[in-house]
Amino acid sequence: MSKVVLPTKGPLLSGKGWTAFFVALIVVCAIAPVLNIVVPVDSPLHMSDYAVALVGKIMCYAICALAMDLIWGYTGILSLGHGLFFALGGYMMGMYLMRQIGRDGNYKSDLPDFMVFLDWKGLPWHWTFSGSFGMTLLLIVAVPGLIAFVFGFFAFRSRIKGVYFSIITQAMTFAAMLLFFRNETGFGGNNGFTDFKRILNIPIATQEMRMTLFALTGLTLLGFFLFAKWLIGSKFGRVLQAIRDAETRVMFSGYNPLPYKLTIWVISAIMCGVAGALYVPQVGIINPGEMSAANSIEIAVWAAVGGRATLIGPIIGAFIVNGAKSWLTVAYPEYWLYFLGALFIAVTLFLPNGIVGLVKKWLSREKAAPAEPVQEARRAIAAEKGVEPEALVSLPVDAKGARA
Repeated sequence: MSKVVLPTKGPLLSGKGWTAFFVALIVVCAIAPVLNIVVPVDSPLHMSDYAVALVGKIMCYAICALAMDLIWGYTGILSLGHGLFFALGGYMMGMYLMRQIGRDGNYKSDLPDFMVFLDWKGLPWHWTFSGSFGMTLLLIVAVPGLIAFVFGFFAFRSRIKGVYFSIITQAMTFAAMLLFFRNETGFGGNNGFTDFKRILNIPIATQEMRMTLFALTGLTLLGFFLFAKWLIGSKFGRVLQAIRDAETRVMFSGYNPLPYKLTIWVISAIMCGVAGALYVPQVGIINPGEMSAANSIEIAVWAAVGGRATLIGPIIGAFIVNGAKSWLTVAYPEYWLYFLGALFIAVTLFLPNGIVGLVKKWLSREKAAPAEPVQEARRAIAAEKGVEPEALVSLPVDAKGARA
């Protein structure tokens, strides 16, 4: 019996990949802070506070796009409700930031201003641990993860998939948005949370804190990218891709898809929750609007534009789409949604593999181009000898048609 040799596991990143990774690390942790804090404001090299906030916000979106790639690009599960997990992580951080305001609010009360306005006498039960930063970090992971686990367990166990799964994820998000809009739930109603003052008793409005949050977001994005790269390269990741391509065959091979799909679903939800928690202190507000259907659909658009099942593609897509959005919403605010819809349709019809897929296709053509003269030379020799070109495949021929 012949011995089966399994392919050896390759490196996490190629040499060029590690170079790009460390360049991004240096930009996030060194170059950007220097350009914002050290370089004078009147210098053309100065990175404005607006640019810092914008790039920091887009990096949070990029984490969501990366999470979407894990479940859609590599597992074949299209979620149109990941905005819920993003918002839940943001609300967990927002509750802590509201408690950090203390008596600096308009009503000089230990309760958040909206609770005083609604004549609440004390904090509701779900605000119990909101005063602890450590517990807040735990809740940022636990709340989105637990809700994703419960929802995913029943959905995957019932073998709901395809468009039906996408619809119920959006229905779940819409229901949560309606719940958070209600004043009696204790989440600030339609206004949400805002007017944050400090984090860990350090003022948020300072330039140093803004850059700290910026660098932390960049490090989190890079860390999640490496984690996703490792996960997809493992046996677990190969099973996920097999489930995407032929789930029935995976079941016949002795694998139960449920734990694999549920695990990656929960991981992606936690990633979105962490992104939401980093987003709130940089933007300064969180409200139920983050759970809107359009926000969840945009996450899928970022992944599709950049290129599914590439990891780097959705990150690129998040930067391109949101960069364009920031410009278009100022220059042509009434046409932004039309642009988003047209972009999604164009990518679906003409760029099914996204921007990264287009670049890979172009590079493969460039590499194949030098072989064309050789093929032409073989065809010419074959015509001269009166034989088929395939008969000369083993014959070395240079680009000028001479025999070696």
